[in-house]
Amino acid sequence: MPSIVQGFRLIPSKYPTIDIFDDVSNQEEFEALYQLQALTNPRLANEVGDMSLLDHKEIPFHCERGRSYAIAAFTHINRDGSRFADGDHGMLYIGNSEKTATKEVQFHQAKYWCNVTGLKYDRIIFRTLKFTFNDSSCVDITDKLMSDSIYDPDNYLTAQKFGLKVYMNRAETTGIKYNSVRSDNGVCWALSTPYVVHDVIQCSHTEMVWNGNEIKHVDKIKRMKL
Repeated sequence: MPSIVQGFRLIPSKYPTIDIFDDVSNQEEFEALYQLQALTNPRLANEVGDMSLLDHKEIPFHCERGRSYAIAAFTHINRDGSRFADGDHGMLYIGNSEKTATKEVQFHQAKYWCNVTGLKYDRIIFRTLKFTFNDSSCVDITDKLMSDSIYDPDNYLTAQKFGLKVYMNRAETTGIKYNSVRSDNGVCWALSTPYVVHDVIQCSHTEMVWNGNEIKHVDKIKRMKL
């Protein structure tokens, strides 16, 4: 039985949507449009990322909206790695609530800013995205104790080995459902393919402010009626 769930993800607002994924309805149309735009748009490679990292059959053409948000994690991969990816492949991370997604991003953004020498102040605005996806083929490890090495807060070696097995078998196991390490009682998913995503919408903007030592403020940006 399909298990359709919803979750949240934050991405920097400087990254725009990529229209090429939403302008087509199937793989054949995508291949034709991609080849045409590659000849006329020199920025295309930077926008869509490395398409050789993603099997084009995994592009979720059934996704109603926001396909580029589902795909970007697999074509713009973090070469430094993440909990379930060693830097050679992507994983799409989603939190079960806005709080969980925000706490996860807050930790990693603070870690990044801490390593920027002399940075006394900065701010970054994120898009908060709501994902609708099928997690029925995800491996559920939420029953593992937080003391298990797969949940080590700093050393990802065990988790990355497990993540690679899931990724290599993504035709059968489309992700990992796990306990958040950064948000108490939070649950996250690391999807090994974008194909299971059915819809993505932007629901808000979130601002994080760095004071030189820590992220001092995390605020939602509200629209003002004039």
